Amino acid sequence: MVDYVFHTPESAPEGARAMLAGAKQKLGFVPNLYAGMANAPAALEAYLALSGFFEKTSLTATEKQVVWLATSVENGCEFCVAAHSMIAKKMFGVDAATVDALRAGSALTDGKLEALHNFTRAVVRERGWVADSPALSQFLGAGYTPAQALEVILGVTQKTLSNYANHLLKTPINAQFESERWSKK
Repeated sequence: MVDYVFHTPESAPEGARAMLAGAKQKLGFVPNLYAGMANAPAALEAYLALSGFFEKTSLTATEKQVVWLATSVENGCEFCVAAHSMIAKKMFGVDAATVDALRAGSALTDGKLEALHNFTRAVVRERGWVADSPALSQFLGAGYTPAQALEVILGVTQKTLSNYANHLLKTPINAQFESERWSKK
């Protein structure tokens, strides 16, 4: 077993210091995910780059949160489910019923978001083997495009990186996310 250090901007390896300082300046704190990933600056840099790329997609802010939460629930990532539940509600105004349904793995009341939810879960469960799946047909039938299917895969990739890192790091939940604590079943 490895006990990873959760770094501050001051204690981090040189290659991660600026990234942690930037997060602290932008968010007011360093998420423990970043603090742990700082042990491998290239991993943190890759995560932040993928996040930036996903932010540039054509998906709405709510749709991005659906992808991130659905992926995190499927991967059983307690840290990311807590973090994205808070982020979805407080920073992006996603309604609590939608967030609660995502956390429970339940159907969403919005048909288009439910198609996105199902497609995202299928991508994770089937490890991307979804070209002939009913979930892809439902996704496209709900009005999404083939390009957006690739954008979902980008979001799943980015979030899976953080989910797996959190599993390895045993990342403690930041106080800022504590009110949204979640346990995998």
